[in-house]
Amino acid sequence: KPIHPRNRPRRPPPTMPNFALERAHDGPVAGIDEAGRGPLAGPVVAAAVVFKRPTRLPQSLKGLNDSKQLTAAARAQLYRALLATAQRGAAWLGIGLAEVREIDRVNILEATKLAMQRATAALPFAPCCALIDGNQPPTLHCNVEPVIGGDSKSHSIAAASVLAKVTRDRLMHALAHYHPGYGWHKNAGYGTAEHLTGLDLLGPTPHHRTSFAPVTARLGTQS
Repeated sequence: KPIHPRNRPRRPPPTMPNFALERAHDGPVAGIDEAGRGPLAGPVVAAAVVFKRPTRLPQSLKGLNDSKQLTAAARAQLYRALLATAQRGAAWLGIGLAEVREIDRVNILEATKLAMQRATAALPFAPCCALIDGNQPPTLHCNVEPVIGGDSKSHSIAAASVLAKVTRDRLMHALAHYHPGYGWHKNAGYGTAEHLTGLDLLGPTPHHRTSFAPVTARLGTQS
């Protein structure tokens, strides 16, 4: 027998980040996330965000969520709001990068941890705890709490995901000016068809990750 639409179980509303994880600690808590583990080119970027009062999100940051759930326009607006929040002294921000040569030398996982360490070190003080998105956290000079899916659970991690993503996208957009033909201004270095075609026609640049298979495979074809 068909179920009447009014009797169908309702889907639970999508979960949104909050400050519950931050409030579980005494002292400043940093949320840390990264952007750029998968691309074939460019650095991996990590961000650390500490909110001064993790009780209520500023109105300017309404809608803050995992950067992957946001449009580019929403990310840009939230990025500007985060910078303004930091300028008012209501938050502290840190950015860390691991360059391509480091990715190729130590592998992308270890390079990501290195970027997270640098982002934390860029804060003006050491937090009492760092909430790290994922299950493979770096070693830091503070307590570390890995949070799987943390960018959809913690405001601090969600803010870090936006900060890292926009920072990296803008960096790749700038690099696209000097290395046209790969579509970095649109694909941010990910292995899209346009990017792979550019690799076939132009070969790798100094910004390509030579340890990544699609780039490695094309190195031997270049004279």
